[in-house]
Amino acid sequence: MRKKVTVVGAGNVGATLAQRLAEMEMCDVVVVDIPQVEGMPAGKALDLMESGPILGYDSRVSGTTSYEATAGSDVVVITAGIPRKPGMSRDDLLKTNAGIVKSVTENVVRFSPDSVLIIVSNPLDAMCLVALKTSKFPKHRVLGMAGILDSSRMRSFICEALEVSVENVHAMVLGGHGDTMVPLPRFSTVNGIPITELLPQDKIAAINQRTRDGGAEIVKLLKTGSAFYAPSASAAEMVEAVLKDKKKILPCAAYLEGEYGVDGVFVGVPCKLGARGLEQIVQLNLSAEERAQLLKSATAVKQLAAALK
Repeated sequence: MRKKVTVVGAGNVGATLAQRLAEMEMCDVVVVDIPQVEGMPAGKALDLMESGPILGYDSRVSGTTSYEATAGSDVVVITAGIPRKPGMSRDDLLKTNAGIVKSVTENVVRFSPDSVLIIVSNPLDAMCLVALKTSKFPKHRVLGMAGILDSSRMRSFICEALEVSVENVHAMVLGGHGDTMVPLPRFSTVNGIPITELLPQDKIAAINQRTRDGGAEIVKLLKTGSAFYAPSASAAEMVEAVLKDKKKILPCAAYLEGEYGVDGVFVGVPCKLGARGLEQIVQLNLSAEERAQLLKSATAVKQLAAALK
């Protein structure tokens, strides 16, 4: 019997995530959305099912506006919420999306009380806190998708600068999913070689800044929406790590209780993901400057969380 994953939100991120999961053929997928879009999740799910014979996957995909169909999910990915628009910061989304994530989480807990929650809705770190407090799940079963996306953007820019294969490049980005995120060049490598030995400092600084601005850059170009290909790929990697118990170390938003000197908020850190969800927070030996940047980012997340109250 295949595992079951629910994707909440049938918009660009949710529908593309459902497609990726179906094509990976490791679970059945239920896409759920609000009653006001009756037919839309079912229509997208049917379209995905009809792709199966061509692409060769047997995963079942269904769409619904009722949470009853999501019952017993192993993983639930929450993508629901209003998207960013040009000139809008992630923080502008705060109160509207907090209400949406709270309502969604209540329904998820009712029907899938043993699931692992992966939050994609923005502002990411604050929405993770809403989900944790609403669900009352242990912290290892509530995670945020942010660092994988931010690191992938940084990897892409490193590849472009050095004209090397994406398979050779790894990057690490910590902190909040916003303007204060902390790219770590010292821990970003090309086949094991730190980029600090391959690129001049001014080029690294430019890559760091473009990484911070990565989401806004896409919003500005699209004009009527935000990124969804890379975010859905990032969420799919997290789902795979949990369902396959891979023990994979990925940068994710996790609830910290003293790690890195941060307490009581979700912040992006290296996480080992497996069947339980978060299985370990890996603590890097940061320099004084790197630690100061991370604490600054955590403070910005705390201020956002305080605004929720």
